[in-house]
Amino acid sequence: MGKYFLAIDIGASSGRHILGSLKDGKIELEEIHRFENGMDNDGSSLVWDLERLFNSIIDGMKKCKELGKIPESVGIDTWGVDYVLLDENDQLLGKPYGYRDHRTDGMDTEVFKLIDEEELYGRTGIQKAIYNTIYQLMAVKKQEPENMEKARALLMLPDYFHFRLSGKKVQEYSEATTGQLVNPETRDWDYELIDRLGFNKDMFQKIHMPGTAIGGLTEEVKSLVGFDCQVVLPPTHDTASAVMAIPSNEADTCYISSGTWSLMGVEREDADCSLASKEANFTNEGGYNGRITYLTNIMGLWMIQSVRNKLAPKKSYGEICEEASKETISSIVDCQDDSFLSPEDMVTAIQDYCKKTGQQVPETLSELSAVVYNSLAKCYQDKLLEIEKLVGKKYDKIHIIGGGSNAEYLNELTAKYTGIPVYAGPGEATAIGNVLAQMITSGEFKDLKEARACVAKSFEVKIYQ
Repeated sequence: MGKYFLAIDIGASSGRHILGSLKDGKIELEEIHRFENGMDNDGSSLVWDLERLFNSIIDGMKKCKELGKIPESVGIDTWGVDYVLLDENDQLLGKPYGYRDHRTDGMDTEVFKLIDEEELYGRTGIQKAIYNTIYQLMAVKKQEPENMEKARALLMLPDYFHFRLSGKKVQEYSEATTGQLVNPETRDWDYELIDRLGFNKDMFQKIHMPGTAIGGLTEEVKSLVGFDCQVVLPPTHDTASAVMAIPSNEADTCYISSGTWSLMGVEREDADCSLASKEANFTNEGGYNGRITYLTNIMGLWMIQSVRNKLAPKKSYGEICEEASKETISSIVDCQDDSFLSPEDMVTAIQDYCKKTGQQVPETLSELSAVVYNSLAKCYQDKLLEIEKLVGKKYDKIHIIGGGSNAEYLNELTAKYTGIPVYAGPGEATAIGNVLAQMITSGEFKDLKEARACVAKSFEVKIYQ
């Protein structure tokens, strides 16, 4: 019987448990559990239901026992920036806010009273986004100062769930970097910056690199799931896990991790914290082996998801792609515009943008989808040129990984707009990267290079030219 490794991949709209194993030299994946996720509106805030999420984590682990496939280890990845604060008794302080909550409005101004925006980028290399942890914590300092004072632990969400599984409070590197509080040279918290901002320095946990085994399950969790296994930190930021699964060992590979967000960039050994990088809105997030995932955030398929949910929630994305491909509307919107971050109505937001810019206003689902797909591809074209200018290198292909790699029309448009081939797949990149980190720790692969070579022969990659 082969070894199994359990990746729990929790996205902003759903989560799944995927068992990974090696068979005949190839990676095999088996989805054993899926659950819904989403921010809840409690009447005044957008929040995550942590108990529902943790119960879903446990439910999926129970499936391993039922199937007789006990994993060697388990690791959890999620989106970035969100966190919890715990008191001295490990009880939650305040609400588990979601990143789209508007309590951070104006918190950038408060941060910039204490540190200049340009200096902040020079220290962290992280692009400004109003939902970054730095602005969320400033909201705590201004609006709930008692919680800032009482906090004995700040845990990013995947670290919190690892704590619930193992009893160990540790911070994983890739997720920590998304908060705009990590020094990209030391790969550690920037404690001088934290002091300047007036944050409680004692609540920040020691940062550990992906691949770290932090111990077994707690007695309580063992009794719930019926087995014990190691908890191994993958790159807990889902983008960093996805980047691990790029099926190529070429240096400086250009990639788009395509899903709710589109993250477009390259891997680098060192961060670029220059003014030119800042003005291009690129960010230096952490990756496996301490590498830098140098990328820019593009709104991504969140826009399509929102339009679909309003107009035709039962229609498949394949159908939406097919119908959009037949439209001739030429309107383009800026996918990085703040108006698309958290609008009350995405359809209205897209239509208003087109009106404001004097373009044809899309009316139907297929027209709206065509506008979004073309706008994403145009944005990819613009960002590719920026990457090439910043890095000083021309790229001859783009790897699209993640769920969005299945969007054939978008892949075709991306190849058309950028003028270079698109290599699409694997679709389950985040879960694969999570599994790879665990497999390397277990000794199934000697290093990332060997693991990526195995990804290339294990999963289909479709080429668009």
